[in-house]
Amino acid sequence: MKPPAFDYVRAESSDEALDVLHREGASARVLAGGQSLLPMLNMRLARPTVLVDIMGIAEWSRVVDDGAMLRIGAAVRQAALERRAELVRRQPLLAAVLPWVGHTQTRSRGTICGSVAHADPSAEIPLVLVALGGEIRLRSWRRTRRVPAADFFIGMMMTARGDDEVIEAVTVPAARPGAGYAFREVARRHGDFAIVGCAAVADRSGVRLAVGGVADRPVARDLPATDLDEALDRFAWDLDARDDLHATARYRRELVRRLGRATIDEAMTCRG
Repeated sequence: MKPPAFDYVRAESSDEALDVLHREGASARVLAGGQSLLPMLNMRLARPTVLVDIMGIAEWSRVVDDGAMLRIGAAVRQAALERRAELVRRQPLLAAVLPWVGHTQTRSRGTICGSVAHADPSAEIPLVLVALGGEIRLRSWRRTRRVPAADFFIGMMMTARGDDEVIEAVTVPAARPGAGYAFREVARRHGDFAIVGCAAVADRSGVRLAVGGVADRPVARDLPATDLDEALDRFAWDLDARDDLHATARYRRELVRRLGRATIDEAMTCRG
């Protein structure tokens, strides 16, 4: 199939992109890597009248490390971030998850913020943002605001972004001394969306586990260091897993228990 007709704007500045979004509202869609949007256009699941291409905006093409946080701009490709030599040291959880995001070909085009905007509940990048307590920075013609990742994802491919807003960047905290990080997932094939994905952050006070692929969005919970198996069992049931084409609810709950425990154990072993 071919997409319906639309106008195309290649924005040369953030002001130009925001002006189009302000004027067109819900009729416009932001185009970055296009790895999710273009298939939706071809299947006519999305029918915008205007596409705003932001990949030529220099200010949104940078990764800024201020020592405490990593700020990843809207036009930063997944492959470019994956190639950063210092990423393993600065944020090991993000470095661990990127090789699991799609395939080499899709990562060479797809962007970090594009995956966040698409908000697939099985996607790895939203899961890591929730696990780390990251933020999404939204900008429109009228305002700029920051939304915690846990509040940004509100349902199946649904977010708190307004029609006239663009994700100009996401931020994640840099690795903390004494903290351990781990990621694991189960999928039918490497590169497929996860049936269940788990990301853990552990320190001496406890552990934070985020789970994707079960609920309609990634969900994180702080778990105690003691009675961990019981806490994981409650977490698995609270996620309200459902049977679907890929796995049964029982299988997903068991993966949360077993994969979650393995991920937590790895994170605790990796503590500095």
